[in-house]
Amino acid sequence: MNICVYCASSLKIDQKYLTLAAEVGAELARRGHTLVSGGATVSCMGAVTAATRRAGGRTIGVIPQVLVDIEVADRGSDELIVTADMRERKGVMDARSDAFLVLPGGIGTLEELFEMWTSRVLGIHDRPLVILDPWGLYAPLRQLVENMYEEGFTRANVFDAISWTATVDDAFSHLERRAKPVRPSVAELGEAAG
Repeated sequence: MNICVYCASSLKIDQKYLTLAAEVGAELARRGHTLVSGGATVSCMGAVTAATRRAGGRTIGVIPQVLVDIEVADRGSDELIVTADMRERKGVMDARSDAFLVLPGGIGTLEELFEMWTSRVLGIHDRPLVILDPWGLYAPLRQLVENMYEEGFTRANVFDAISWTATVDDAFSHLERRAKPVRPSVAELGEAAG
């Protein structure tokens, strides 16, 4: 399964977030999945990709040219896709992923989270979306969404469209239990050709 991991690129964060990203990368590889990432070497993005590869996993990095130009591209990726801009980057990451895992991050991570969450609520996709939040960074967000629901601004399925987890194992269990590959399997391709 291709798992897209959204996470921080900030260089000012506590080491615990980098450690979490590395744990996610190692577990992702241990479970035989492929990482789809933002294609950069900095902060949590770099930690998750490096750990995935150290554990023998495959990585797909998707990065806009502007970030390649400032030399943060993960040239060690098994597949590095360079896009024209951030919008194309998100589209490619979406298209290449069977599931989405959100780690602690900033406004870029929130933008990616909200796009996939909204699309799921609207029925545009049904791939699993999981937040891994061991330290409660996203607790105010969860409360905000609950308040929005109570005020009538969101649909009830906003809660069914996402899973909130606190451990790496729990996050992967949610992803694997709910995932359906977006690409046909080799067997399905053979049946279609026959």
